[in-house]
Amino acid sequence: MSIPAEISQRAAELREQLDLHNYRYYVLDDPLIPDSDYDRLMRELQSLEQQHPELIVPDSPTQRVGAEPLGSFGEVRHRVPMLSLDNAFSDAEMVDFDRRVRERLGAHDPIRYAAEPKLDGLAISLRYESGLLVQAATRGDGSRGEDVTQNVRTIPSVPLRLLGDDWPAVLEVRGEIYMPLAGFERLNQRAWSNGEKGFANPRNAAAGSLRQLDPRITAQRPLAMYCYGFGEIADSPLAETQSESIRRLTRWGLRISPEMRTVEGIDGCLGYYREIGEKRDRLDYEIDGVVFKVDSLAQQRQLGFVSRAPRWAIARKFPAQEEMTRLLAIDIQVGRTGALTPVARLQPVTVAGVTVTNATLHNEDEIRRKDIWIGDSVIVRRAGDVIPQVVRSLPERRPADAHPFTMPQQCPVCGADAIRDADEAAVRCSGGLFCPAQRRQAIRHFASRRAMDIEGLGDKLVDQLVTLGMVETPADLFGLQLAALEGMERMGRKSAENLLNALEKSKQTSLGRFLFALGIREVGETTAQSLANYFGELEPVMQADVEALQRVPDVGPVVAEHVFTFFRQAHNQEVIRALIDAGLRWEPIAVPDAASQTLAGKVFVITGTLSRPREEIKQQLIALGAKVSGSVSKKTDYLIAGAEAGSKLTKAETLGVAVLDEAGLNRLLEV
Repeated sequence: MSIPAEISQRAAELREQLDLHNYRYYVLDDPLIPDSDYDRLMRELQSLEQQHPELIVPDSPTQRVGAEPLGSFGEVRHRVPMLSLDNAFSDAEMVDFDRRVRERLGAHDPIRYAAEPKLDGLAISLRYESGLLVQAATRGDGSRGEDVTQNVRTIPSVPLRLLGDDWPAVLEVRGEIYMPLAGFERLNQRAWSNGEKGFANPRNAAAGSLRQLDPRITAQRPLAMYCYGFGEIADSPLAETQSESIRRLTRWGLRISPEMRTVEGIDGCLGYYREIGEKRDRLDYEIDGVVFKVDSLAQQRQLGFVSRAPRWAIARKFPAQEEMTRLLAIDIQVGRTGALTPVARLQPVTVAGVTVTNATLHNEDEIRRKDIWIGDSVIVRRAGDVIPQVVRSLPERRPADAHPFTMPQQCPVCGADAIRDADEAAVRCSGGLFCPAQRRQAIRHFASRRAMDIEGLGDKLVDQLVTLGMVETPADLFGLQLAALEGMERMGRKSAENLLNALEKSKQTSLGRFLFALGIREVGETTAQSLANYFGELEPVMQADVEALQRVPDVGPVVAEHVFTFFRQAHNQEVIRALIDAGLRWEPIAVPDAASQTLAGKVFVITGTLSRPREEIKQQLIALGAKVSGSVSKKTDYLIAGAEAGSKLTKAETLGVAVLDEAGLNRLLEV
């Protein structure tokens, strides 16, 4: 039975009107009608859709909530990485940032920056295709995040369909999901009145709300979003500047910070920072600083990136909030590498909205340097408004029963000797994997998301497995049996089956992840991947001597010694063999032969705008044996110069460095 034309037309009119009123209310903060009229329109559309389900479309305002609860969040690989920002904690660091920007651009006039408050929420990426919201993902590790599309659809300020018709076919918008302070207060009041525990701060509330497996719970939470950047965009950038591009989003129904504006030079940056700092307590959301971005997108491309952060942006953080409290005791935690870390047990104190009871003291030298005694009054700060630290003691308030701290000479967990190397501040347990604390930490690290990514193997479960003697090394994980797991506390048959399935799934991994998972001292993700790329397989890494290891990019003598020593330990070799026997596998990485290394030993620098991404060119050069540097020096063999090459080109010409345009580069790569 077909739907009468007048009913289809009325439903389309209602959807259009409701989208308009959402835009006026959430984006422009300028509603056209009272809430009662809005509710009347919504009820009319709901009634029509109930009578004629064929009218329901995914982007209808009635469809924000409706999905069934999820079992878990899926994984999303970001097409354009979600990078973090470098931080500045003083005016001097801001001045230095501005100087570096101008030097790299070869600019004498003040740089124009786009400036906006740095919200204290959860970074999110929205993907629109043909104007429809098709995916929402958290930042995660920058390369991979969690698929939270169903939850984000419940947020009223996020349009399900973009307004207008001039948007790109593909538009990825980056922003921050946060909880307004008024909504946060209401949420906690409701929890307390029901005898439930409230959230410590709005950021935790926002993160916890967005990661609910049931989107109906998220829909009850007062979340909002501001947009501040972009990922993938079809065809071309939206405009020539950051600020113009961001403002264009409002035409399509997306919210941007009303505090965003452009400023001129370092004086404009410092003035804007002071202004927002004065407004901070009057804003209806928490911020922890101000973000400055070079406004010109062409200049952004010229400046490029370093590591996991852009050179053209910085976050000027507000000073961490500090409070005074009493140091009740100093406990010792034993970490994965055996390091004994002193931890302050504090009289509870609220710092920047969070109740702090523990804080790191780093090491014995730091305690001595700060003259911290047990029983002292101390100043506690959350560095960057996140990590609790004991900043200093107040000796003038020291009570008579206060006493200095002495580092234990035995591990508090296993009783083995605690040893301090002459060139290190850290004191370490000598018990190795025979120490339960190190065993727990080693297995937790092995199972972590960036290592073997064994879903469901959390800290409490690891503690149980170690305590019960079921797991002594990571290899023991793959010998766990269903019957034994079912008998554990809070572990039913379904949970046990899920864990065994996750263990089986984790067996297919990569060499870089496996090397990182082994927990070799000072071998992080990047170094582990460098080792994998250089050697291609596990056996050559295990057999390499210190000299061979130092030929790997980013591996110096200290790391090389740690890697060499790790693989010489008979116990470690046994564990690795057991892991391989259990079925862990990965695809070998092709290692280039010497004949293909036509650019071996040559140093390149890339600058300016080219027809291909710099990263693509960089990887092609590296594959031929070249080294790619970020700055021009006497050691540079070639400068690859695209459009708007700037100061690097000038310096190369001054030093007599060979300069290639893109055509010259292509000829070189064909050799």
